[in-house]
Amino acid sequence: MPFTLTRRALLAAAGASALAATAYGSAHTSQSPRRSAEGFPPGFRWGTATSAYQVEGAVREDGRGPSIWDTFTREPGRIRDGSTGDVSVDHYNRYKEDVALMKSMGARAYRFSIAWPRVFPEGRGTANTKGLDFYDRLVDALLAAGIEPYATLYHWDLPQALQDRGGWESRDTARAFGDYAAYVASRLTDRVRQVFTINEMQTFVEQGHETGNFAPGLKLPPGRLNQVRHHAVLAHGLAVQAVRASGRRGTKVGPAENIATALPAIETAENVRAAERATRELNAPYLTVMMEGRYTDAYLARTGRDAPRFTDEELKIISSKVDFIGLNVYAPSQYVLASEAAPGFTPVPFPASHPHMASSWLLLGPEALYWAPRHAARLWQVKDIFITENGASSADKPTPDGRVHDVDRVMYLRNCLMHLQRATAEGVPVRGYFLWSLLDNFEWADGYATRFGLVHVDYATQKRTPKLSAAFYREVISRNGLA
Repeated sequence: MPFTLTRRALLAAAGASALAATAYGSAHTSQSPRRSAEGFPPGFRWGTATSAYQVEGAVREDGRGPSIWDTFTREPGRIRDGSTGDVSVDHYNRYKEDVALMKSMGARAYRFSIAWPRVFPEGRGTANTKGLDFYDRLVDALLAAGIEPYATLYHWDLPQALQDRGGWESRDTARAFGDYAAYVASRLTDRVRQVFTINEMQTFVEQGHETGNFAPGLKLPPGRLNQVRHHAVLAHGLAVQAVRASGRRGTKVGPAENIATALPAIETAENVRAAERATRELNAPYLTVMMEGRYTDAYLARTGRDAPRFTDEELKIISSKVDFIGLNVYAPSQYVLASEAAPGFTPVPFPASHPHMASSWLLLGPEALYWAPRHAARLWQVKDIFITENGASSADKPTPDGRVHDVDRVMYLRNCLMHLQRATAEGVPVRGYFLWSLLDNFEWADGYATRFGLVHVDYATQKRTPKLSAAFYREVISRNGLA
């Protein structure tokens, strides 16, 4: 079977990568970078990604205020292992070591998020300059290592003070986010030239305000939930405008959204068109309204009396022109077949036997890395796309000699990159790829029970150990593609 053959090939490549270095964490020893004829485009940006609450720790240092995740993790039963992000992997104090790890694997870009409560402990008002000083130091260290910084303004750590005043149910939070974005842009865009506004609106809205699985742990009725969705995309639009007004000339800005991706169950012209239609509708309250400046008729009909309240002016703000879009892609949302009946597609359910990674939600479907950017480019005529997150959970148990042979993660990454390479070869305008994640870290409601890192972290000692997947990724970067 093709999957077996691919797995066999990737294991051989992974073994060669491991032999190329005396240890996973050693400096890269190959000769000058090679580029396969079937590799990625010249100048393709290879990077890693993290988020502030998941890696920084230091939640009480240098004037940082509490966030909704500080509150949420202290509520009994919220986190699988009862943990918090108070210390996590201590990136706040160990960032120099972590930058060195990025450099050792050849990463040329780093996507990190800025903790809103570090900069504005109360959400707005007087800025805490010590909080932003950390990001000054981090950015300088990255640039000194030849790594391009990509900043995300919001990765779910809303200041608790704003939650106390209504959180994302309030339009005022969207306005406060715009003010925060303006301040950060004025301070960092002399060196940070690429800014992402909000990470995964769909996740923090649905998981935080519908299911209650994430902070702030709410289970809102449909009308209030739809209003939260609207305020999130409004905040994005206000942030785009703020970065343009307050950032240095030439600063580029866009969203980083976990696009819900429909894949053709069988690749025929009819099924491909059906998958495009389904993807547009699946993203109606998020990417679609941001890129088109209107909610789809089907979405408004579906929500009925519970539709969000909005103005034409707000829709103009929401659809403020972006320079690029970031897509977080892990797994397909659904497979579809074409249908003559409205809406023109029929979802194909996942069978109970569909394979997944260590996380049950991470269903295997590496072709999503081809279809997600292709759909975005065709639906919205996007000229620049980044894969802002892609990665996999694994059991990640060190061997007696301390190594981590995460061959399942290597398998997942190799297959995803194979499909992404197909996309770029066909002209889909993907400009870079940020692997999630650089480090094992606090994985939200799973706590520390789930690991996504290229680098294993012993949480008791903070010792960092690059895994087999780090050696694999180093080889991909050096080749600018797959072997």
